[in-house]
Amino acid sequence: MANVLAMLSSSGVVQGLIIGATLAFLTAIFIMNAVGRAITTTVNGWSAIHKCGQPGNGVLVRAACAKALPVVNVLEEAAYWTTTMDGSGHALGGGHGYVLHFPAGKLPPNDAFWSLTATDVVGYMVANPTNRYSVGGSSPLVQNSDGSVDIYLRHQAPSGHEQNWLPTPSGKFKLMFRVYLPGAAILDGTYQLPPVVSVQ
Repeated sequence: MANVLAMLSSSGVVQGLIIGATLAFLTAIFIMNAVGRAITTTVNGWSAIHKCGQPGNGVLVRAACAKALPVVNVLEEAAYWTTTMDGSGHALGGGHGYVLHFPAGKLPPNDAFWSLTATDVVGYMVANPTNRYSVGGSSPLVQNSDGSVDIYLRHQAPSGHEQNWLPTPSGKFKLMFRVYLPGAAILDGTYQLPPVVSVQ
């Protein structure tokens, strides 16, 4: 067996196959990333791919969607936005506090529910003392006097705003916003999520 392995390791054909397979893999990743960027829309720091899951998508679009959002629904079922940056283009980090401000009547239109989740940059939940990992349409969020809603994103509890607090990891993190059975303004692209604003 050792002789066979030694022969294979010195074989130009085997080495060529390994190099070819590696280059093919890297090329596929490069192409999927390029297609993903081409079909991604970014507004106020939030990125979304609304083409995923649509009938008639070519193999490259399907592959890019599978890489970016595995097991994604069509837009009519669910809309997804992600960000790792605040509205000024700075990376989100647990050393800062942030606010997501929704003017009165501007929470995401939907016929089901919406949710906002904070994870590490890979997408894993990070333990926090409150065991709160998302806020959404069913959360008892407190409105401001003008009917607007502020969601506080920070690692430590914001004094006086705990009910509207979504704990974030202590290091860099990612936000994902989901809206299920999105309303017409989301489907036609006129609705925009507000930017994540740093308050520290």
